[in-house]
Amino acid sequence: MTTSHEADLQAVGVSKHYGAFAAVADLTFSVARGSFFSILGPSGCGKTTLLRMIAGFQSPDQGDILIGGKSMQNVLPNKRPVNMVFQHLALFPMMSVGENVGYGLARRGVAASEIKRRVGEMLERVSLPGVQAKRIDQLSGGQKQRVAIARSLVLEPTLLLLDEPLGALDLKLREHMKIELKQLQAAFGTTFVYITHDQSEALVMSDHVAVMHQGKFEQVGTPQQLYYQPQTPFVASFVGANNCLKGRATAVDPSGITLVTAGGLEMRAAPMGAVRVGDAVDAFVRPEVARIAHQAQAFTDQGQTAYGAKVEGILFDGANSAVLLREEKTHLEFRIALPQTGQFHDLTVGEQVHFGFDPQRAVCFASSDKRTAHGQ
Repeated sequence: MTTSHEADLQAVGVSKHYGAFAAVADLTFSVARGSFFSILGPSGCGKTTLLRMIAGFQSPDQGDILIGGKSMQNVLPNKRPVNMVFQHLALFPMMSVGENVGYGLARRGVAASEIKRRVGEMLERVSLPGVQAKRIDQLSGGQKQRVAIARSLVLEPTLLLLDEPLGALDLKLREHMKIELKQLQAAFGTTFVYITHDQSEALVMSDHVAVMHQGKFEQVGTPQQLYYQPQTPFVASFVGANNCLKGRATAVDPSGITLVTAGGLEMRAAPMGAVRVGDAVDAFVRPEVARIAHQAQAFTDQGQTAYGAKVEGILFDGANSAVLLREEKTHLEFRIALPQTGQFHDLTVGEQVHFGFDPQRAVCFASSDKRTAHGQ
């Protein structure tokens, strides 16, 4: 795998409008050679439009896209050093596996003997040796994914664009393919640009992730940076599970801020960006940051605030199990990840407990909602 930090993809001031609607708004970014770069965002955020402009199926209204350092202005899709894997793979059912993988080479006029050699080598590299003669309908879902990737990579593109390719798979196969795609990208060293609305796919596979919202990148960073150091309320709410508490800042000091929710719940948090006394704020506490205990002393002994609550529900999901609590004074709903030690396996709905968290692990932003926390 190449270790070069040169950019295989650059976007410079790229915009795309449909009437007054900006699907992509003045984007500038670069993707390092040999990296796995994901664009993560909800439906309608502009990620598919951006991918289609990179592929050449659409043209930007403004700005430029460079691949391998070369401008793609007026370069047709079939002339770009790019290949694409779609959600439904677009494999040819009437062709064998070998014919599917070698299709692009045949279109380029490569000799039959060379096609056979390269197809055989490529299928070996994606762990599908000896399947050239099989029909597509004889393959499993995971094998079809690898055939689609082999068909793209055999053409040695600078970029491989992946348009939600795991969306049609069942959960177990999707989890398996996340790991396999990551390993394939590392083995080939080809630059992958992957779009998805699934945060787990983006976090597990990527070197860097761009979180996209309303045509813009809210934040670009490593999966760890996005998860632990979100820069905007949207990133905090979209990446990973979070408890969101809306309130107003009542005190600001070097150790953090104090906020009070509309219902009167007071808490401490670490500010992200400038927050002033009186600002409406959004605070986020991840379920795994908070703890649950039978006694308030478990928190007060550590200098943390203990909140009384009632168990509202048990959300059992194996290692990802959680408990839904209702804070006793303000009736605020709060989700907490259950520890794997098993000490709370006997919790029951309606039981009285306490919860708390380290305020330095709660993040707080000045709210984008200009209304006050009290609805004024």
